[in-house]
Amino acid sequence: MLFKASRAVPSMSWVSWLFTLWSCSAPSVLLVGLLGRQLGLQVGLQVVDTVTCSQWGAPSDKGLFEDGDVIIGGLFNLRYRPPAIDQEFTQQPDYKPCTGLQNLPLQYIYAMVFALEEINHSTTLLPGVKLGYHIRDSCALPPWAIQATLSLVGGDSSSCNTAPIPLIIGGASSITARILSRILGPLSVPLMSYTASCPCLSDRRQFPNFFRTMASDIYQARAVAQLAIRFNWTWIGAVIANNNYGHMAVKEEIQGASVCLAFVETLQRENIVSDARRAALTIKASTAKVILIFTWYTDVRELFLQLDKLNVTDRQFLASEAWSTSGDLLQNLVSSKVAKGVLGVAIRSSAVPGFEHFLRNLNPSHRPNDEFLREFWQKEFGCSSGIAPLSSFSVNRLLQKVSLPPCNGTETLDGVQNLFTDTSQLRVTYNVYLAVYAAAHALHSLLSCSVSTCIFPKNIKPIELLQHLNKVNFTTPQGELFYFQGADIPAKYDLVNWQITSEGTLKLVIIGRVDGFDFHLNESAIQWSSGSNQVPVSVCSERCPPGTRMANRKGEPVCCFDCIPCADGEISNTTGSLHCEQCPSEFWSNAERTACIPRQLDFLSFNETLGITLTAVAVSGATVTTAVFVVFLHHRQTPVVRANNSELSFLLLLSLKLCFLCSLVFIGRPAVWSCRFQQAAFGISFVLCVSCLQVKTIVVLAAFRSARPGAEALMKWFGPAQQRGSVCLFTCVQIIVCIIWLSLSPPVPQPDLDVPGLKVTLKCAMASVVGFSLVLGYIGLLACTSLLLAFLARKLPDNFNEAKLITFSMLIFCAVWVAFVPAYVSSPGKYAVAVEIFAILASSYGLLFCIFAPKCFIILLRPEKNTKKHMMAR
Repeated sequence: MLFKASRAVPSMSWVSWLFTLWSCSAPSVLLVGLLGRQLGLQVGLQVVDTVTCSQWGAPSDKGLFEDGDVIIGGLFNLRYRPPAIDQEFTQQPDYKPCTGLQNLPLQYIYAMVFALEEINHSTTLLPGVKLGYHIRDSCALPPWAIQATLSLVGGDSSSCNTAPIPLIIGGASSITARILSRILGPLSVPLMSYTASCPCLSDRRQFPNFFRTMASDIYQARAVAQLAIRFNWTWIGAVIANNNYGHMAVKEEIQGASVCLAFVETLQRENIVSDARRAALTIKASTAKVILIFTWYTDVRELFLQLDKLNVTDRQFLASEAWSTSGDLLQNLVSSKVAKGVLGVAIRSSAVPGFEHFLRNLNPSHRPNDEFLREFWQKEFGCSSGIAPLSSFSVNRLLQKVSLPPCNGTETLDGVQNLFTDTSQLRVTYNVYLAVYAAAHALHSLLSCSVSTCIFPKNIKPIELLQHLNKVNFTTPQGELFYFQGADIPAKYDLVNWQITSEGTLKLVIIGRVDGFDFHLNESAIQWSSGSNQVPVSVCSERCPPGTRMANRKGEPVCCFDCIPCADGEISNTTGSLHCEQCPSEFWSNAERTACIPRQLDFLSFNETLGITLTAVAVSGATVTTAVFVVFLHHRQTPVVRANNSELSFLLLLSLKLCFLCSLVFIGRPAVWSCRFQQAAFGISFVLCVSCLQVKTIVVLAAFRSARPGAEALMKWFGPAQQRGSVCLFTCVQIIVCIIWLSLSPPVPQPDLDVPGLKVTLKCAMASVVGFSLVLGYIGLLACTSLLLAFLARKLPDNFNEAKLITFSMLIFCAVWVAFVPAYVSSPGKYAVAVEIFAILASSYGLLFCIFAPKCFIILLRPEKNTKKHMMAR
């Protein structure tokens, strides 16, 4: 039955060409119909003939085949370039033969063959079951990979009765893997890739039949981010492939790891020279010293060439697995100048015992049907093996153009050193090896007889194998535990370093590994781009030293910041602090703002200038008061002294002396006794002083009132005894208030921690504000009463009216203490104590001079006025 395909979507030449590749019976029609639905095409089938069944020519009919009870398919990118050849070779659209056999993919093929032969000789894994293989070249082109896949799953020979292949190992690139997985999905045929790494392939809803022995790119991006964090690289440049591979690394991992990107340059394969030139100029101009490169090794080669032209040789490169182990780059002279010390992530390597011996014993004479080996032999030794190729018309025509001498049979791979025979670090090769073993263990589980049924190799259904692949769990011959997590395996990578040898060439050195979330790195084994063991520095801003904090610059990445010194009382004792920490109240920051130190106690002492000055003023006031007392005592019989009760004058002088002396108690280190005594002495001394003045004023008023007719008896109530009693009464009230206050809630010495600064004032803290307010309020009440009475008596007819002097003294007293309140509240630390002492001294001097200075003047300098006659004169 011949079919024709009509396309609803134009400009898809390779898809339309694909539908012309086959003509076969119902299974082939089914495959094409499924493919059409997967690719969104409308396929119309027209029955032409129901008798013939044939398969049309393929782009390459060469392959490696071995029959067995179960056949495993293999797809590898063995060749890579379509050459310019005759029109005879290009009769079909988009069909160009692919030549240029590559050594490394050939090693992958024989890794699959080796693993299958190893399993066939095993007595524990699939005993009695022979595994065969059908391996084809997909030439890294999706159309060829699709055609080869359809050939494998639909029957691989000219006979339409050949059993289909239940599993394919292939899909080298992520793009090819996505296409093949979608095509094979409706048939439930598992596809197991060994290098496809796109995170998108982990989606089981879109790709339920896909598996891989290569970790998702998401894990290598995390590994690179961990490297950046490990070495404190916060300012990194990025050069990436302009596709999902590159953008995923930048967006999902690098920026998510608190690493800032100085720039992101993209490389497009079609414009690689201009793109690489632009990226090289950006790298040279940037302050970033570490450059992440996430792209294919051919792009990196051009980038290194451009950097060499610009003489940029001091950058540290971070490599993705796509180029970190590239032999082409390692052997390039430009790389040895530009890319010393490359640090990268590589597909994990592992030894496969016996594999090197297997490779070096390969010989076309032992494998007469192995066309891949024959072609490699001809390329390696430049001779014809003497066995004609079985097929492949394109290769026949090419060989006809070049006459090769026959091989003499002594050729061997024992001394050959190339990528095919190099088994020192098996990476992708080991992934292929693991894929074969995963398939074998799934088959072993499927073919194991249950209680009721047994499944035979010829009756295997792909969907059953798919189910067992999802549950596969085994230990590899290398002793590693292997299992699938959905489509993926646990991530395992090598960390590699490019190091300069003594000959000046580059060599690849393994310096660590990544095993899942475990990160192991031997830092001492790293050779950096500078050639030393010193870790390169790549930051936008240097980390803030202790004593400062980071402050982000507006409009710039978080890695670019300024260092702001910590405020007083705050510290940062680590490098790169985001915040400053407040010191406890008993501590204060040191000058460097790096540690909290105990705060120093400060108080008004006798040793400092302010304390000495106040002490001198207080002692002077007490001395002057004593001198006045002596003068008054010596002239106690004179009218000036005897006027208005000399006893009260002496008592007033005594109280003033106590006021001067009580200020000394406020100076010095506060103690429990001094805090109690200073407030009591202050309150009682001033009450005694003001009460004397008040009684004096009352006496003056009473004396003049008694001179009026009918008021003679008024002075009986203000005699000397009543005056002394009044003073005692007023004073006793203050004494009682002080006793109650100091008994219930006395002031205690306490540091004033609320005031910022290294020095903290030790002061007498008022535990009871009410008690202190009563003491001050009582003094203020007496002072205001005295001022009022003195003001009323100021104009009484007398040549020497003491009420005038009391009025002036009370004005000064009240003015001082009214000004004291705001000054005391606003003064910090020990200066508040100094303000209180100043108020005591100022008010005391005001009383002393206003009341006693005029009297002393008359007594000492104007004795002629110290007579009763003169004093009584109006």
